[in-house]
Amino acid sequence: MARTQSSAAQASRRARDRAIADARETLLARATANEPGRTGRRPAAASGRKPTAGRGARSNTARSNTARSGGRQPAQRKPQSAAKPDARRSHRLLGWIAIPCAAVALLGVILRALPEELQSLPYVPVLVAATPWFMIPALLAFVFAVLSRRWITMLTALACLGVQGWWQQPFYSGAVKLPASVYQAMSSSRPDTGDMIARVMTFNVYKGRADAQRIVEVVRDQKVEVLALQETTNAFIKRLEDAGIHRYLPYSQVSSSDGVSGNGIWSATKLSDPVDDEVNSSASFMPAGTVTFGGGEARLRFVSVHTTAPVPGYWSRWRLTLDELARMRSRTGSRYVFMGDFNATTDHTPFRDFLGERFTDAARQSGHGFTFTWPTDKPPLPRFAGIDHVVLDQGIVAGQMQVVPIDGSDHAALLATIVVQ
Repeated sequence: MARTQSSAAQASRRARDRAIADARETLLARATANEPGRTGRRPAAASGRKPTAGRGARSNTARSNTARSGGRQPAQRKPQSAAKPDARRSHRLLGWIAIPCAAVALLGVILRALPEELQSLPYVPVLVAATPWFMIPALLAFVFAVLSRRWITMLTALACLGVQGWWQQPFYSGAVKLPASVYQAMSSSRPDTGDMIARVMTFNVYKGRADAQRIVEVVRDQKVEVLALQETTNAFIKRLEDAGIHRYLPYSQVSSSDGVSGNGIWSATKLSDPVDDEVNSSASFMPAGTVTFGGGEARLRFVSVHTTAPVPGYWSRWRLTLDELARMRSRTGSRYVFMGDFNATTDHTPFRDFLGERFTDAARQSGHGFTFTWPTDKPPLPRFAGIDHVVLDQGIVAGQMQVVPIDGSDHAALLATIVVQ
């Protein structure tokens, strides 16, 4: 009897356990069917694995959220901090670019400010010739430093921009305005050699290799009254005469210190008191002659200039030949117009010393802008240096500056209109 009751109790417990297991399996199957991508997955109880408490809590939470959203998974947010390392990396890169740009800009300022003894050190004159171009790295350094918040670099670049702007602004802010009579004279068919106005031109013909016919065409079209040429040869002079230079400029003075390469002056009117070398230069003979303006009202002495180039082995001589020109400031018996290849820009200290308080550079005086004339034979390198000049004595003003490339030379021609006051 007792054994029968015990068997019945065990059977009842087994039936109850099966019922509970069946109910649990049914509930889990229904919950699994509502989750996308999980159909057909066996519940943990059926597979003999018990879900952990953490996994169960997360599953219940996910099922609850899924049920409230109509069976859709909630959208996951992307972490906002992912873009911050990229931004910091970009700023760091811009900062590293800004530093060398500022250093290059600062180097340009320092070299330009050197006294002439130090500017004649090897290769310094070449770097100083490119002074205006140092504004580009200064500008880049300023922009990149602001973006990367490198304030010391930014202040350095800003100071370089300010100093460079102060040095170069005369090229664009010249206060001299030519009188209306100049434009009337330039519009006439032929130049008036009896007025107080003259169109002048200087050009380095590069050892006589320049196109002589093109030079004559420019003289004709521009109504040039005084022409200065450098690095002429006997063969070039012959070609120039064959091209008809004397139809427009019949008077000339050409001289050479070595019998091979020389300089010359050509004029539409008579050249008074011509000499082979006005400057007594160690670089080359610099011929000169006096031209009369306004029917004798004014007399200007024109000089064709060619100084020593700053190349290896000639650094000190380059400075010496500019110093020799500077002695011309003490000659007060004539009013001068120097035209030629000075192998120096207004950023070179020896050239500024030559100008002093007496002479002025025509391009700076006119406010025309930069007149880069060299080099023209090194493509893709652009013309970056204004080493050819028209230099004026007191009482003379200039305008209508123009740079004209001519084949065969490493220089471009420089033209100006001068007015004697």
